[in-house]
Amino acid sequence: MKKTIKLLLAAMMILGLTACKSEKPEEKTPTEGFQPSLDTSASGEIKVAGGYDNFEALETEFDRFNEYYPNVKLEFTKVDDYNNMIGTVLNGNDAPDIYVSNSWMYGRDQYKSSFDHAENLADPALGLDLDCIRSNIILNTDDGTLPMVPVFANTYGMLVNNDLFEKEGLSVPTTYQELVDVCKAFREKGYENPLMGFSKEETTSLFTLTIYPFFCGTVADDAEAIKKLNALDPSAGEYMRPSLEKIVQFLNDCGVNLEACGEIENNYDAVILRFFEGDVPMMTCSGDTVSGTKKRESRSEAFIANPFKYTFVPIPVSDDGAYFLDMPNLQFSVDKESENLEMVNEFMRFLITSPELNEMAHNKGLMSPTKDLSFDNMYAAFGNIPESRILSPEVFGLMDDAVKQLRQAAYGVGTGTMTIDEAIAGYGALAQ
Repeated sequence: MKKTIKLLLAAMMILGLTACKSEKPEEKTPTEGFQPSLDTSASGEIKVAGGYDNFEALETEFDRFNEYYPNVKLEFTKVDDYNNMIGTVLNGNDAPDIYVSNSWMYGRDQYKSSFDHAENLADPALGLDLDCIRSNIILNTDDGTLPMVPVFANTYGMLVNNDLFEKEGLSVPTTYQELVDVCKAFREKGYENPLMGFSKEETTSLFTLTIYPFFCGTVADDAEAIKKLNALDPSAGEYMRPSLEKIVQFLNDCGVNLEACGEIENNYDAVILRFFEGDVPMMTCSGDTVSGTKKRESRSEAFIANPFKYTFVPIPVSDDGAYFLDMPNLQFSVDKESENLEMVNEFMRFLITSPELNEMAHNKGLMSPTKDLSFDNMYAAFGNIPESRILSPEVFGLMDDAVKQLRQAAYGVGTGTMTIDEAIAGYGALAQ
């Protein structure tokens, strides 16, 4: 009897949360109707493997799942050198039931074992509500199967000190000209660095964060360009020219001080703590960096002394407005050879719903992969971007090797170590 009451209360709580987050009653989320399909007294273990040092957000979901299945133990294990070791782990005696995958692994021989083990999560018999996830970040495979499903999303943008904007009577920019004008206005008001970012390496440098979405906007509808870029055809370098010219214009127009940016030691902890000093209106970063902000509020003496409201918004490099570069961050695969596959799929059916994915993303500080981003003020601005300006490499097919070439080119041009023509001529052979 107590167990029945506990289950009913849990269901009522989830119903209440869902109702509060939806303004349209007809748009019901799957968890409203989630009902255990197995014996709730069943016992077992679900093992999840990934590269995170810790995964408290997933452990919270474990606790919520245990409201339905109290005798099921769920455990997360960090695997050192995850990308190189996951194949070996899956072929071992203690293979995980659920494991982290990434879209860029698809089609690479090095990760063939990961895909050989993966269950087809698009199988209707599994009952996963894939419709709650933004379709543009779901991996498109050659055979139509789905070896992985996004549980977190990622994008590029900038942290904004909303209190500074309010104090100075300025609005957060949504177009390139507004961005230029805001930077000028802040400088006139005595702010030395209106816009900053990490500038020491190319992977998530301010050059990549700023220009990659813009670049995607120039090639996303050009199948021939994508084909040549992916083939690392030297002639494809010319497709980078508008973006490389834009990065130079951006640095000049916004008065970005690369020397000051060079003092930021890394693209995570140091970026956050520099932003928390409270004198930088805008700081470029990725969603990965944003996920670390909450924990570091208590580590910043400046923020403790003068806390302020901040959000994460797109960088409006385009004249027509910002692009939302929508990418999966973390994806789960299920080992089809799991000895506890039925219960593992039950957990996935529970997790892949709007309320649970939103809850886990919010707890982790990352962007949710679900269709409604309005529930999280940190990322809400991205939900206001029109569909025509939402871009995803998962859809138009730009591969990781091509992206690396763009990053190297943007970094070289941005730091002045290459001319635009040199970067274009070197496409396909730029150092990795």
